[in-house]
Amino acid sequence: MRLVALHTRYIALETLRVPIAIVGTVMFPLLSFLFFVVPFDAVAGDPVAATAAAAQLSLFAVFSVCLFQFGVGVADDRATPWDPYVRTLPVGAGPRIAARLLNGVLFAVLGLIPLLLTAALFTEARVTPAQAVLGLGALALAGVPLLFMGVAVGYSLPVKAAIPVAQVLLFPLAFGGGLFIPPETFPGWLDLVSQGLPTRAGRDLVVAATTGADLSSSALPVLLAWAVIAAGIAVWAYRRDEGRRFR
Repeated sequence: MRLVALHTRYIALETLRVPIAIVGTVMFPLLSFLFFVVPFDAVAGDPVAATAAAAQLSLFAVFSVCLFQFGVGVADDRATPWDPYVRTLPVGAGPRIAARLLNGVLFAVLGLIPLLLTAALFTEARVTPAQAVLGLGALALAGVPLLFMGVAVGYSLPVKAAIPVAQVLLFPLAFGGGLFIPPETFPGWLDLVSQGLPTRAGRDLVVAATTGADLSSSALPVLLAWAVIAAGIAVWAYRRDEGRRFR
């Protein structure tokens, strides 16, 4: 636990030295909610619609952390002399992986707090304590394939490539998954494509948990399939990187 705490502190300080990374994680979901939800009474004044909007953008905040903390962050670590040295130490990868996960949780919480406070104060979004607990659990479950996706990016690419790839993945998957616009407004072809995306499956899971809406039968299988695929790519990328740099 002491090693986990030391690695967690180190990663957190490294991230905090670049304040714009924190601003992006916190501000983009919040600004999206302020601009596209709060001013519109049809959404902000409807408890179900406002809660669904907050849930969608909460998943966007988690997705952003997964891609940039675990994708760009890991790629940036690999570019430093410190990372190869740490990976040769006899303690193994466990403390570093646990520390990266804890930092991801920390920055996800930093992104969620202002968004959820704004939803509670300026809209009719409401959840019961049970729905709040279910929503957090759904966010964690929905974040699993996104987390592995970020790790795959981090170990597959150098940092100069990881940044644009993370951006290219973030916005199309967020839009296609209904994190900005409710999928009920999608045309038929886009709705069909959307149902195969991990962001749509995660969005449906979180919205169902927080609003009591029906969960589509495809959501959990899609999440599981993406988690298995992304985890396989992440493990392959990690082993390839280890084989190239430590032979």
